Amino acid sequence: MKVVVTGAAGMIGANLVLGLNAAGVDDVIAVDDLTDGAKYRNLLGARFADYFDKDDFYARFARGEFGRVDAVLHQGACSDTMEHNGRFMLENNYRCSKNLLDACQAQGTRLIYASSAATYGGSAVFREQPQFEQPLNVYGYSKLLFDNVVRRMLPGCAQQVVGLRYFNVYGPREQHKARMASVAFHHYHQFIESGKVKLFGEYGGYAAGAQARDFVFVDDVVAVNLWFLQHPDKSGVFNLGTGRAQPFNDIALATINAVRGLRGQTRLPLDALIGDGLLEYVDFPAALVGRYQCFTQADLTGLRATGCTHEFADVASGVADYVRWLAASA
Repeated sequence: MKVVVTGAAGMIGANLVLGLNAAGVDDVIAVDDLTDGAKYRNLLGARFADYFDKDDFYARFARGEFGRVDAVLHQGACSDTMEHNGRFMLENNYRCSKNLLDACQAQGTRLIYASSAATYGGSAVFREQPQFEQPLNVYGYSKLLFDNVVRRMLPGCAQQVVGLRYFNVYGPREQHKARMASVAFHHYHQFIESGKVKLFGEYGGYAAGAQARDFVFVDDVVAVNLWFLQHPDKSGVFNLGTGRAQPFNDIALATINAVRGLRGQTRLPLDALIGDGLLEYVDFPAALVGRYQCFTQADLTGLRATGCTHEFADVASGVADYVRWLAASA
């Protein structure tokens, strides 16, 4: 099997390449933009047949220069939800993906691509239906725009096309994402550097640290992508989260206690973390007012209907695994 992974040096892309390798797939073409040269570290230990810069790859793929490609796992995108340049975002996230979809259909190549829970935005229901899709930023809109193209094309698609709406992904190989790295990543480094973790205080009707998201471990994201790769008869746009919202307090609790465990210290309950000054709440930033999802929880009805029965890690176990990886990589 020959597989292309775009965004291959990114967090999810790199883990996908390694997941493919673990499944015995080494005929992989990795595609990315390594202007940030440090991202190469994410691909250390990965096995792939070739690497192409994204500016070189897409046009050559459309011309059929890579021969028979079984599937493209398309992770390449601008994922900065604070990016306000709509022209840039639509060119990178919509037009590039649309051209890739057209090329895949023309060449008989399957496409499994990264969408986002940002398509739901201000909605209180997270089900893959138009009435619940209310993006709060141009990033979410760019993803929704492409999802809608896929929906229109699906009845006539000759090959598999799958959109996976990632919820809040955390895990190894995200250090390059800076401010867009996961809460778990930032909590770990805050605690190592200052001995405390900071969380947003009360906002949106939620108590301090009680805003809740569907946090999904990157290993689970890889597993679901590979499940669809192994089931070419399944197409559509599907949520990829745990189906279980957990408060930010749970991330802080899991992170601090995982670090304490590595130090041989006892676990502490949330109230003790607050009382001992290990967890501190800060005012909600004005820049995010009205543009922040206080609650997300993937409705997995569609995913489960495909026959995918993958069981997802909860925050306690996923974050503990991640902290051990971060500590070993320091």
